[in-house]
Amino acid sequence: MIGDDGLEGIQIAQGDATGEAFLSVQQLALALRARGIVLAVSSKNNDEVARRPFREHPDMLLKEDHIAVFQANWDDKATNIRAIAKELALGLESMVFLDDNPVERGLVRREIPEVAVPELDSDPAGYSRTLAAGGYFEAISFSEEDRCRAGMYQANARRLSLQGQTSDLQSYLRSLEMRIIFGSFDRTTRSRVTQLINKSNQFNLTTNRYTETQVEQAELDPGVMTLHARLLDKFGDNGIICVVVCRPSRPQWWTIDTWLMSCRVLGRGVEKTVLAEILLLARAAGISNLEGVFIPTERNEMVREHYNKLGFTLISEETDGSTRWQLGVDVELGELPMTVERDYPHLELA
Repeated sequence: MIGDDGLEGIQIAQGDATGEAFLSVQQLALALRARGIVLAVSSKNNDEVARRPFREHPDMLLKEDHIAVFQANWDDKATNIRAIAKELALGLESMVFLDDNPVERGLVRREIPEVAVPELDSDPAGYSRTLAAGGYFEAISFSEEDRCRAGMYQANARRLSLQGQTSDLQSYLRSLEMRIIFGSFDRTTRSRVTQLINKSNQFNLTTNRYTETQVEQAELDPGVMTLHARLLDKFGDNGIICVVVCRPSRPQWWTIDTWLMSCRVLGRGVEKTVLAEILLLARAAGISNLEGVFIPTERNEMVREHYNKLGFTLISEETDGSTRWQLGVDVELGELPMTVERDYPHLELA
C-alpha cells in the first residue's frame, strides 16, 4: 500500500517475481484499454498519495492519463464503484472489480452483486491470468469506435467535472462547443449502427434488434428514414451516439421504430436536437405526423417519459405499459444547444 510502504516500497520492477506479476496486470490493463475497455481506480487513500505511483514511479506502465475516473478517499469500495459508474454513465453490470483484498471483494459481491468480481488466490502471479480467463471482455468484433471508447469515456468524465463547476445549465452547454453531424445509414456506418441497435438497452424506446442485413435493407428502402448522429465537442469526438429508424405506418405518418442513444450524452440537449432533425426530414418527405412508441423492458425505464417530455401527446396505453404518442411535424422547438451539420449525399433540404 503506497500510504504505508512509500513510493520506493512498491513492487513492480522486472527481475522480481512479485513485481513482474503486478507488471503483467498493468500490461493486460493497457491491452484492454487499447480495445476500448475503460479503466478506473478505487483506492482507500488520500487522493494525492494514491496518484503518486501513476505520476512518479519509473516502472509504472499505467499512467494517470490512462485512468478515466480516479476515486481515492476513505469511503468503502462499493460506494466508490457506484460513484465511478455514475460518473461514466455506465451500468453496474458492465463493471469488473479487481482487488487483492478478499474482504473488499466480499463487500462488493454482497453490496453490488451486478459487478463481476474475479476471485484471486494469494499468489499475484495468477492475477492477470485469472482476469484474462474470466471471459469478462469477450466480443465478437471490434470497431474503430470500440478502440476509442476508453478515451471517449475519459473525456466525458471531464465534461461532467466541468458541469459541476457551474449552476447555469445553458452556459455549461454553450461552453462545450457541441457540434452534431447527422447522416443516413450507409456502408461505412452500417456495422457500428448494427452494434448499437443490438447492445443498447437503457436509452432505447423499443429495443428492436436487427441484423446487419436488416439494417442494410432499411438503408436501401426509400420509404424508410434512417438516421445516425455523431457528437463532437471541445473535449473530443463522442462517435456515433444516436440511431433512429422511422417507417411509414399510414398515409403521411411515420412511426419511430427505433430511437436509441448513448447514455453518456444525456442532459446535453441531444434529444431535442435529434427530434428537430426528425421533424425536418419528415416535412421534406411530406409527412404530417410522427408516432412515437415506448415498449418497456427491465432496462429502459429511464425513457418512459421521453415522448411526454418532448411534447408528444399520448394516444394509447396498453396493460403491459407500452405507450403510443403523436406529434405534428409543424411544431417549433426553439433554439438548439449545438451546431448542426448534415451529411446526406442523396438528399437536399430547404
